[in-house]
Amino acid sequence: MNGSLQLGRIAGIRVQIHWTFWFLILFVVFMVLARGGNFQEILWSTAFILALFTCIVLHEFGHALTARLYDIDTRSITLLPIGGVANLVELPEKPRVEFIVAIAGPAVNVVIAALIWLTVPLEGFLGQDPETLQEELGVISGQNFMFYLFTANVIIVVFNLLPAFPLDGGRMARALLSIKLGRVKATRAAAALGKFLAAVLFFIGLFYNFILALIAVFIYFGAESENMMVLQLSLLEGYKVKDAMITKFTVLKPDDTLEDMIENILKTTERDFVVAAENGVQGVVYMSDLSGSIRNLGRKASVKEIMHSNFTPLKAEDPLADAYREIRRGQKNFFPVLENHDLTGVVDTNNIEEFLKFRASIDE
Repeated sequence: MNGSLQLGRIAGIRVQIHWTFWFLILFVVFMVLARGGNFQEILWSTAFILALFTCIVLHEFGHALTARLYDIDTRSITLLPIGGVANLVELPEKPRVEFIVAIAGPAVNVVIAALIWLTVPLEGFLGQDPETLQEELGVISGQNFMFYLFTANVIIVVFNLLPAFPLDGGRMARALLSIKLGRVKATRAAAALGKFLAAVLFFIGLFYNFILALIAVFIYFGAESENMMVLQLSLLEGYKVKDAMITKFTVLKPDDTLEDMIENILKTTERDFVVAAENGVQGVVYMSDLSGSIRNLGRKASVKEIMHSNFTPLKAEDPLADAYREIRRGQKNFFPVLENHDLTGVVDTNNIEEFLKFRASIDE
């Protein structure tokens, strides 16, 4: 994610904090000061947030390392104010694998809660009457810190097991439904349930907890996005890259200038171009790189000076659904298509989306 602070790599997985996470720390500090708290209370509250999000990172590593057992890599784990996200290279599609990967995260929090229960005396809190307990838990301190952390992990488990897609419980529900309904219908059902629960949580959050309302928005749009993605992939099944590729396109030569590229952009609807010579495709140039390159190199600079030579070509006979997954994973949306090492077309996300629209209209 853009605007994320890189903390390093653990087990080859990049761990990062999104810039919005710091608003949570500021919010906690503000709430402590608003009720008249002191500097010590701010330190304990901040320490609790950091400890809690350490547990969340471990939760995400539960997903990531379990997915690795099934040859699914994870690009990064990102901390957000509402939790963490493990950015898997691809989502598991087999029901059994999806269920195991989904439950691995909450299982980590069960282990953390169990370890706290076994090593920290919590009976003193559980045996108290409500008024005394409320007094002792009024603010986070050294005396109740681990009880708060234990409770937080229990809440993480319960909340994530809600059958609200795309929470872990929703993914587990989708995996179970997929056995009988198939992935598309199961996703539709799980997403509908997820959006309903998100609406309930949103209204509860409006009155009791703003962060809960924020999480509800994340659940709602996450469910809709996943549902659309699965539907799109189902529409692409059975087709090959050559069925959706663009066959009328401009090929630039390595010695063509940036001015030549500008002329092509103005005369056509093309924005990105393949650069090729007699010995084959040399690279790809993107319009997004053009303005900065003109400022630095001038309009007479050759396209070979700014082309990307580490592009990923697609093969004409590749499944279109696999190609679409590959396109969505990366930062670029324009790819040359090769057939027997010869350039036969190009593919971009706009063309695939047009293909999807036609497929959807036919299936209606």
